[in-house]
Amino acid sequence: MLLPVLGLIVVALCGLFLFGLATARVGPLAVTIGVLAALVPVAGVVAGFLWVDRWEPEPAKFLLLAFAWGACIATITALLINTTAEAVGDELLGQGSGNTVAALISAPVVEEAAKALFVVLILWRRSSEFDGVVDGVVYAGFSAAGFAFTENIYYFGRAFADYGFGDGHSQGVITAFFLRGVLAPFTHPLFAVLTGIGIGIAARTTTKALKIVAPIAGYLAAVCLHALWNSAALLGGSKFLTVYFLIMLPLFVGVVYLVVLQRKREQRIIAAALPHMAAARWIAPSEVELLASLPGRRAWRRQAKRQSGKRAARAVAVYQASVTELAFLDRHQLTSDADRQRQQELLRTLKAARAEATRLADEAARG
Repeated sequence: MLLPVLGLIVVALCGLFLFGLATARVGPLAVTIGVLAALVPVAGVVAGFLWVDRWEPEPAKFLLLAFAWGACIATITALLINTTAEAVGDELLGQGSGNTVAALISAPVVEEAAKALFVVLILWRRSSEFDGVVDGVVYAGFSAAGFAFTENIYYFGRAFADYGFGDGHSQGVITAFFLRGVLAPFTHPLFAVLTGIGIGIAARTTTKALKIVAPIAGYLAAVCLHALWNSAALLGGSKFLTVYFLIMLPLFVGVVYLVVLQRKREQRIIAAALPHMAAARWIAPSEVELLASLPGRRAWRRQAKRQSGKRAARAVAVYQASVTELAFLDRHQLTSDADRQRQQELLRTLKAARAEATRLADEAARG
């Protein structure tokens, strides 16, 4: 009981510290401008990851926790270590060298590890429900979105404090917003997703070596890409544009394509499992077609809401989520007691949700 409370307290304290630090450095008005500007790109990024997560939605509380982890815990960890690395670089290599050391070495290594740690914790605590690459992508993406949100608040706020909105002679918050919020809002999520893919592969592979190699390879890829991006930003000009158009954008498109393929794979897994579930009388045969597509599921929830109310629609949503979890569990042989126990828990949840939806529908019909 105490662990979640302590976790929330730590997150809140980190958030308050970061807010106070930003306010002290750039002022309350600049922080307000930074928050408003940072909300725009993060809304688009979060919406994208929610779209990825539509087949098997992760619990909202864990997605919110992932975002808070990135925005507070990962950010303050990176801030402390990067600041120390910058000071050591200035001391050992001369004034001004610390910024380069922090950008090219410390930031990629520390920030990617801090963002990925939440995904590792989720896999450790909820391994039976961690269904592969999509889950790794979603949790890593939310953690990175939170990190980018906090980072953008400071960058946008500092740009406003130094140059205002900008004009023909200076680059203010509008220029910063275009570069970070329009041109490249996906950078931090893209780096983290590479690690998430590695963790997702490790979650469901039966090859012991791959369980170790895949997360490490994903993390190293994220670190290298992050370092490349930071070096391009430091060099600026044509080198920045070259890295952006020839490396970052193609890689982003490739990752999006991979995620789309994974979503289609999830759909195939569910569609293949539904006839078996109907034969076992876990679901009704008439529900197979509805459960095999997202439009069918959405139409079912809307009909339940229209005819029986919001509670019935929520019960149908729980029923559909339980079917999805059972479908993913069904693709593996239930060789462990934990798997069999998980199956029985899901079946109980499925039956309870179905009974609740049916009861509410009967009450609405009588009323």
